[in-house]
Amino acid sequence: MINLVNIGEKNSIFNQFVSEIRDQNIQKDSMRFRRNLERMGEIFAYEISKTFEYEETAVTTPLGIANVPILTKQPVISTILRAGLPFHQGILNYLDKAENAFISSYRRYSKDGSFDIQVEYVSSPSVDNKVLILSDPMLATGASLVLAYKAQLQRGVPKHTHLVTIIASREGVDYIQKHICGDKITLWVGAIDDELTVKSYIVPGLGDAGDLAFGSKI
Repeated sequence: MINLVNIGEKNSIFNQFVSEIRDQNIQKDSMRFRRNLERMGEIFAYEISKTFEYEETAVTTPLGIANVPILTKQPVISTILRAGLPFHQGILNYLDKAENAFISSYRRYSKDGSFDIQVEYVSSPSVDNKVLILSDPMLATGASLVLAYKAQLQRGVPKHTHLVTIIASREGVDYIQKHICGDKITLWVGAIDDELTVKSYIVPGLGDAGDLAFGSKI
């Protein structure tokens, strides 16, 4: 079974940002919504960075030499468009030398209201033997994240993969654990909600993260 880390279980300023992206009144300010996604991306990046490999490097200061642990290899940061963009930017703010990847996926609905997930486009460097951070702010059914992960595997086999989401459904977490296996996978979440509607919306969740960040779509 993959590793599961819920950073919202411990009290921190992170949960303040979670409360704000859930709040229907604060959500009216799309700039603040995007910035909160970005700030939470920064927090996740910091927490994930504790798992990386470092090597001590001599740094010359104006007054001498300081030995500082520095990342040995930069990760690849990947996200699912479009809701993932502010979240991705937050991760990139802290891991600013990382390579980047972008995945386009959507729900294709049938006349009966059912849907399947389609991955249309992937722009990515090689992830072979690299640390991959794949983010999406919402984990509903889990199908999008699984397909995105499989699409990334077409660019190589990562050394370790960090799947990162802010709000997940319990069903989505179970789906990820069922369809992605191995000790080289870590699922990071900020909160886990118990309910998923028949239309696959998380309850209480927050609504449509993409619409809240960038406006409604047709």
